[in-house]
Amino acid sequence: MFAGFFIMKIKLIIQDDHKDIRLDTLVSNFFEACSRNRAVALINSCDIRVNQVAKKPGYRVKTGDLVTGNVPDPEDDFKVLSENIHIDIVFEDSHIIVINKKPGLVVHPAPGNFSGTLVNALLWHEPGIKNVGDDPRRNGIVHRLDKDTSGLMVVAKTDHALNFLQKEFKHRRVEKRYLALVSGHLAEDRGEINLPIGRHPVKRKLMTVNAETGKPARTLWTLKQQFKTAGLVEAVLKTGRTHQIRVHFYALDHPLIGDPVYQPKRFRKRKSMAARQMLHSGQLSFRHPWSGKRIFFEAGLPQDFLDTMEALKSVS
Repeated sequence: MFAGFFIMKIKLIIQDDHKDIRLDTLVSNFFEACSRNRAVALINSCDIRVNQVAKKPGYRVKTGDLVTGNVPDPEDDFKVLSENIHIDIVFEDSHIIVINKKPGLVVHPAPGNFSGTLVNALLWHEPGIKNVGDDPRRNGIVHRLDKDTSGLMVVAKTDHALNFLQKEFKHRRVEKRYLALVSGHLAEDRGEINLPIGRHPVKRKLMTVNAETGKPARTLWTLKQQFKTAGLVEAVLKTGRTHQIRVHFYALDHPLIGDPVYQPKRFRKRKSMAARQMLHSGQLSFRHPWSGKRIFFEAGLPQDFLDTMEALKSVS
């Protein structure tokens, strides 16, 4: 059994469209706080049952099955440790750190990634960050980038800076410009995607365009370079929804090259020319939390992004 207090109670009646799914897959897909490995552990420890009976993780659920249980918090006693991990610092003063995040780096600890994150690296670089903010697993974190998205992030070194910048993001006074390689031929040179985004109704870790329950989401885009099978676009976020650029271009049938998740079924079995989604936070502009003056930062494309562009040029 896991120690800690319960953060989630599971009660799920299986419908026809979910039958024959493995129990561990079902639990991890439906509940964001539960990774696949953690679902297996909870099922094996009988914290999650089917029709009040213990089952194996590989059990295939049937229509009408009642899946019940509790998902306790595995992080109650978890402490984030400092780790000597290199980070590319673009700018730093006594209030903020601006970082050019490398692809593959998780921003903060979470189930499945309790170490090796940006927060672990920040605590090594600046131990005082451990006192910034109320969440000890997100010390100084103002906003996030996906694990495999590269580019600029701003981190707060004081509570004042954290509160100020969080409000700036909330009121959309921060300008973020991304570069993305999207599949297919774009018929226009520029456009606006205005589609609401919310949680996927089945795969709860994913986002989707959802007119009924989604929140407003706007992405402005400009075509910078057209290749035969893809386009380099600059995307400006007018809202900050999770996976916004990835979901929006997927909805237009122009999924990001290398994105392993938001891809049409016809592309999923093809080997991609990129090992991660080709998305880079290239420009970031905001008001400094102390002076109030607007400051601007820019980060060049990482090598894997440049290599993918070269590969696209060679496609005949």
